Amino acid sequence: MRDHKQITLHSVEGFKTQLLAWAQQFDDIVWLDSNQYLQPHSSYDSILAVDAFTGIQTDSVNGFQKLKEYQSMTNDWIFGYLSYDLKNDMEPLRSQNFDGLNFPDLCFFQPKRLFLFKEDKLTIRYLNVVSEEVDADLKSIETFSVQNSSSHKNNIQIESRISKNQYIKQVSTLLSHIHRGDIYEANFCQEFYAHADIHSLETYFKLNKISQPPFATFLKTGDKFLLSSSPERYLKKVGLEIMSQPIKGTTRRSEQLDEDADLKMILESDPKERSENIMIVDLVRNDLSKIAQKGTVNVTELCQIYSFKQVHHMISTVQAKALPTISPVDIIAATFPMGSMTGAPKISAMNIIEALEATKRGLYSGTVGYFTPEGDFDFNVVIRSILYNASKSYVSFSVGSAITSKSIPENEYEECLVKAKAMRSVLEN
Repeated sequence: MRDHKQITLHSVEGFKTQLLAWAQQFDDIVWLDSNQYLQPHSSYDSILAVDAFTGIQTDSVNGFQKLKEYQSMTNDWIFGYLSYDLKNDMEPLRSQNFDGLNFPDLCFFQPKRLFLFKEDKLTIRYLNVVSEEVDADLKSIETFSVQNSSSHKNNIQIESRISKNQYIKQVSTLLSHIHRGDIYEANFCQEFYAHADIHSLETYFKLNKISQPPFATFLKTGDKFLLSSSPERYLKKVGLEIMSQPIKGTTRRSEQLDEDADLKMILESDPKERSENIMIVDLVRNDLSKIAQKGTVNVTELCQIYSFKQVHHMISTVQAKALPTISPVDIIAATFPMGSMTGAPKISAMNIIEALEATKRGLYSGTVGYFTPEGDFDFNVVIRSILYNASKSYVSFSVGSAITSKSIPENEYEECLVKAKAMRSVLEN
């Protein structure tokens, strides 16, 4: 059982900034922030989990089984991530591409201190921490001095892991697979990187300010960091109700209102973008059917356009009711990795993109989130994210796009640059 304390905040945003700065003293941090993005499915506005009481780190071998045992053993709130390469635990797949980051494939921890935000209410749930310490924490947080992130300059020179010509060549090879009938769609990704040191928290603040996504994440595990401006939910469970919200279809925003409205309308009616989205929706429906009660898998939202600060996205919502006998971790294992980051058919697509991509994806296109003591969970998709290994002074971000039979390689490359804009901006300036 966790003790808890609830307070009313007078300045929520100011307190959140001070809280995250204060949390940097701990080795294990997961910060999840909706940025007050209006959506009907959020349980909390923001969450901070810090200070590990117990934890688990492992490679992909039996990774889901180890997580299942850990989640069952703790029977508590646990926070962490699953890397894309846990695909190797579920299928006869491998990940042998270059890896400059060296994140563990799976990492979760049980926090001593947990901060849950909903509107102006903050609930603190603490484990093995006496109430006097909580009061001292609150006083320390409220008086914590935060450095102005706008004054910090990274000035990093970003390099591409593959050239534009190489990208176009690899996409053309993917198109050959599609035309031959090996796959229908594949998400092909490329890495941008630098050998440099960054101030992780200030860089996160800058990235979040220009993006303000609904699934923002700051994650720290020792010397490794994730700074994410993700707009996408992977999977959420409340009771037996499960929901996935894949994104497929992207266009830029414009500061001109008329042009911005036109861009949104063009995306909504684009047959290529709609076909991308619908193919992934079918894949998600198939994944959820493995763990759902018969007849409960439904598409409740198809190809809807959502607007974010940098881009417009096409998002669908697929919902189902889980079998009451299946564990929370097994639900995730049955649907992992998310269809929006793989392709269809999923296993064939993963094999082909592994052969064509130059970089091991690792945490990119994996997921960060949490389990509750009741076995509910909420996980995002790790995209629009900067990954940083401080000990190796290695900074990385990757972007991708869905390749279908209608794809034009040059256009897909330009879409990648649009998606990379926010990360490149905060690292190069």
